[in-house]
Amino acid sequence: MAVFALALAPAAPTANSLRRGLEARYQHAATLKAAFFERYDDGKGGGQAESGVVYFERPGRMRWEYESPEQKLFLVDGKNVWFYVPADRTVSRAKMKESSDWRTPVALLAGKADLAKLCRNLELVGSTMPPSTSQEKPSSPEDSVLRCTPRSDSGAMGEEIRDVILEVDPHSYLVRVVIRQPGNLRTEFRFGNWEENVPIPPDKFHFTPPQGVSVVDEDKLAGEVR
Repeated sequence: MAVFALALAPAAPTANSLRRGLEARYQHAATLKAAFFERYDDGKGGGQAESGVVYFERPGRMRWEYESPEQKLFLVDGKNVWFYVPADRTVSRAKMKESSDWRTPVALLAGKADLAKLCRNLELVGSTMPPSTSQEKPSSPEDSVLRCTPRSDSGAMGEEIRDVILEVDPHSYLVRVVIRQPGNLRTEFRFGNWEENVPIPPDKFHFTPPQGVSVVDEDKLAGEVR
């Protein structure tokens, strides 16, 4: 009697399986490096596009080197968040937990956080999405899209971010992040050329303001405003 092998189709991805794959991909790497492209939309027809290279190191350190159209640096050293624009001769500094910048949630790529803690709800929206989010369809038919609704107790993230779109490729690499805020504000990042466990000099994650550059402490400034 002939024996026939029944080939089972692979299970369709779920929000949880994609989350586990994404976290396993990034939280098990000591260092990461990728090229990025950023596009910001102010909700009124204006915006800007920038690109550069980003580095991550466990736990919770990251360095965003903007190369075009202007040199800038956004650095998280594990405690402080620094933002430096050489042309302005000024650097801003804030405590990481007090920073409202959306990139602090992206610290999950450096093993500092996980999606379960950041998201009140994480759903798979796939390639067929509601009309209000149709612009967030996958870049590739093989990619999957997750939508994260921030927890209400997640501090600045919950207050200022409406939702976060995460696009993941079949190998669990993050290829796109879209942060949507009230007022139709939208920041999109695309990632490519991911490298894992590459040697990164320790000084990449330390910042010493150059001589003659003014340092503005955002937490102290906020206190003075209140």
